[in-house]
Amino acid sequence: MNIVAIIPARMGSTRFPGKPLEPIKGIPMVGHVYLRTAMAESLSDTWVATCDEEIKEYVESIGGKAVMTADTHERCSDRCAEAMLKIEEETGKQIDIVVMVQGDEPFVTPNMIDTSVEAIKNAPEVGVACLMGPIETEENFKDPNEIKVVVDNNNRALYMSREPIPTVQRGSGMGDVPWLKQVCIIPYTRKYLLEFNDMEPTSLEIAESVDLNRCLQHGHPVQMAFSPDIAVSVDTPEDLAYAETVMQDDQLVERYLKKAA
Repeated sequence: MNIVAIIPARMGSTRFPGKPLEPIKGIPMVGHVYLRTAMAESLSDTWVATCDEEIKEYVESIGGKAVMTADTHERCSDRCAEAMLKIEEETGKQIDIVVMVQGDEPFVTPNMIDTSVEAIKNAPEVGVACLMGPIETEENFKDPNEIKVVVDNNNRALYMSREPIPTVQRGSGMGDVPWLKQVCIIPYTRKYLLEFNDMEPTSLEIAESVDLNRCLQHGHPVQMAFSPDIAVSVDTPEDLAYAETVMQDDQLVERYLKKAA
């Protein structure tokens, strides 16, 4: 199968403008995401999709691949769909699965990518899968930047919210009711990515600002896959400072430090 990771990245983030090129341990964040994603054995190729020349130039300077997309996209999935079609045209190969890896996930590991790909390959009736990880503190459980998820007994998403779910009032987070968060590593089948982008945004998607609620509100399954690996998303300058601290003990970074700086 032709399985391609696409990393959407743009300089105009509302909460943290310019963050793709902000350094963590001397390396622009998008460099961490690109080089770590490209290590995954399940992938045929890795690309960055951007509307900013400076991002494209940096990615190409480290030997990476980047494709320019429109600057009008409001959602990462829209940017990835455009990029997918352009990559197919450039390479002459149809893509079977697109793994969307958010450009603000600098701690992505090859295992995370491979786990998400395995989830969608093992559920051929499903058009989209998503990684999830543990929430370890009540502070993070209440943080609206962390997207919480609850799943059924087959690890299919029931709902996603920026609010604390399930309720903290009745003992969730203990025993059989873990606190789980969405990790923005999301594989789509080619067909479903195009179908998803043709669907109108739904009320629950808009209310929660969570794209995958569009699938759930339409009754489409979202296969979740658990990864214990650390996942620190960078949404704010404070997150960046925390990521810098955590990166000091990261085991992967030494494999690409000289190449990406």
